[in-house]
Amino acid sequence: MKRAFTFLAFLFLVLGSIPSHARHIKVATYNVQNLFDLGREGTEYEEYIPDNPFGWNKKTAEIKYRNISRVIKDMAPDIVGLQEIESSRALILLRDRIRQRGLDYPYSEIADSRPTAVKCAILSRFPIVWKKEIRVHRPGARNILAVKVRIDDKILYIYVNHWKSKHGPESERIACAKALRKAIDRLPKGSDFIILGDFNSNYNEFRTISRHPELNDTKGITGINHVLLTIKDGRMVTEKDLRADLSTRYLYNLWLEPPPHRRWSYYLFGRKGTPDSIIIPATLYDNHGFSYVDDSFDKFAPRYLFRHHAIFQWQRANFGRGRHLGLGYSDHLPLYAYFSTTVR
Repeated sequence: MKRAFTFLAFLFLVLGSIPSHARHIKVATYNVQNLFDLGREGTEYEEYIPDNPFGWNKKTAEIKYRNISRVIKDMAPDIVGLQEIESSRALILLRDRIRQRGLDYPYSEIADSRPTAVKCAILSRFPIVWKKEIRVHRPGARNILAVKVRIDDKILYIYVNHWKSKHGPESERIACAKALRKAIDRLPKGSDFIILGDFNSNYNEFRTISRHPELNDTKGITGINHVLLTIKDGRMVTEKDLRADLSTRYLYNLWLEPPPHRRWSYYLFGRKGTPDSIIIPATLYDNHGFSYVDDSFDKFAPRYLFRHHAIFQWQRANFGRGRHLGLGYSDHLPLYAYFSTTVR
């Protein structure tokens, strides 16, 4: 009996010293361009009021849901942050269409406490154990969706954003950035988090804003760069900066990884831009909890998402001002990146 106990103790020590395998997680963000349901909430854009002369009806809606579900199924992320989802009903319909294609997201949330026309949402293969909406104190601003996802007994915070469009000045986006910055600064020390979504800002907005004086009501100060701290000493923050100081508040925008000619997720009428981003902190380089898989960031760009040398956005007649034609996907390309649980 003593010999058997000794052997079992030895086996336990040996097995306990063998590291477990890391799990790779694919996280994506996708602005789906106005995914509305067929209910009447009273907050719809005019062209998405059901059964009106613009032709948003059961037939056109079904095509839109089918097309967006195809993109998400083909991309196959484990977690996807979504922008421009009208309602929880629309989110559930999309989730069901994706499930019919063979990919299931048992967990979902939407920032729906504010009656905006479109909202931020998330679909996840892993349990969402906490949700919060970060309110931006500007009229009509969309709430930022914050969730806590549990993966293999580890916690990952995800912030889904959809900032004010460039129909408004930079001060509107700075309000969003300040609300987000305040929230992430309140996280427990060492927390792993990912910031993603449609920021309606180029990754290097501090440089490109000078081309648009009509937006620059902040003397060149930008939300995505100056407030979120993705620039340092007048340049973009790099991975090297984060690795050198794992306690830094600076953040790294993953757009720096592809070569410059590939840095775009929006391409219409000859204009390329990076309104969408995935942004990460130094804690994803500390070999604890979650880690970013280096050089895994990219845009999802299959050929069917393009037409006539432009992104195949959802089509409406009269140069986008008329009836729904039941063709197209979104005016944005999805982005994705891989993260891994660290090996014990």
